[in-house]
Amino acid sequence: MFNKEKLLEDNRKLVERFGAQKISELDEEQIPDFYTFKRKLIYSHRDFDKFFEAVKDEDKECAIVSGFNPSGTMHLGHKAVFDTNLFFQREYDLPVYIPLSDDETYLVGKTDDQDKAFKNAWNLAKELLAYGYDPKKTHIIIDRYYTNIYNLAIKYSKKITLSEVKATYGYKNEDNPGMYFYPAIQTAHILLPIEKFNKDRVLVPIGPDEDSHLRISRDIAKKMGYNKPSTIHSTFVPGTDGEKMSASKENYIGLNDSKKRLREKINKAYTGGHVSKEKHRKHGGKPEEDVPIYYLEKYFLDEEESKEIKKQYREGKLLSGEVKQKLYKEASKFIMDFQEKEKQVKDKDVYSILLKNRDSDELLKEIISYEK
Repeated sequence: MFNKEKLLEDNRKLVERFGAQKISELDEEQIPDFYTFKRKLIYSHRDFDKFFEAVKDEDKECAIVSGFNPSGTMHLGHKAVFDTNLFFQREYDLPVYIPLSDDETYLVGKTDDQDKAFKNAWNLAKELLAYGYDPKKTHIIIDRYYTNIYNLAIKYSKKITLSEVKATYGYKNEDNPGMYFYPAIQTAHILLPIEKFNKDRVLVPIGPDEDSHLRISRDIAKKMGYNKPSTIHSTFVPGTDGEKMSASKENYIGLNDSKKRLREKINKAYTGGHVSKEKHRKHGGKPEEDVPIYYLEKYFLDEEESKEIKKQYREGKLLSGEVKQKLYKEASKFIMDFQEKEKQVKDKDVYSILLKNRDSDELLKEIISYEK
């Protein structure tokens, strides 16, 4: 069964137990006029109001940091975060820093091959460029390539204790030491624009399950004398079966799905309708329990269209199969357009954007400064 309230449990926990604030409690002028905020795909925040105020101040330099674990491919569940990043890049001319943590993918066991983790990160960089990120305003950080991130991590590691890491992440003695050190690397990702690019404030859009990284990073930033990184928490998007999305279940709509695979997934999606057409026509369906309607409402339709579909569905005038066909039409258009753009991205485009952040030039400047 699809239960939207259950999907919000982790978001509520951040507010009730860990000091986050609901985005809905901000004043209207403190919230951007963008669909991810208006359609409640962003639930809570930490200091987003301070970040947004700084963005509108011409004397302040701000940036977005949006990391990604390259253990899989992009899917519909990522759309809200990616679109929010692009909104700030396009509307406010903000640079976006995207750490692709191939090292974490290896450390936590999502792959047992470091080369495969790096290849995944490389392919994901292609997907990100295809999605629409501006190469001139985007910094993609693959840790295996930008190894200077570890120098920052060592610097920050002195500001955190082992007991803090264990308390925050729940790690056990049998976990490998790389996992214990990784919060310092995460902090290096998050504070990189402040430390190396002289930004005043950064915003980190994340899912509620990633908030532990921000809690550690905000503590370290305070000790370093920096503005604490702001964050917004997206809500979990249901899988096609109504449960939490999972790579193992493959209950997600992938941006590299074929039309055939996309149709299969949508046809199997959990609905709020009745088994027979006759019962559905007579009793109507439950749009609040229908996954295809959720996807349409949150991602593809405007407010009036969403209201009309839910009304007709509830009255039994619109069948589950018709809703699925509508979702297939909208989703396939979006996905096929993405795939066409991905074909245009070449390896040299990825290399070019990574070249901006290579270590050699930066380290060379440090050596020259010492010689002077």
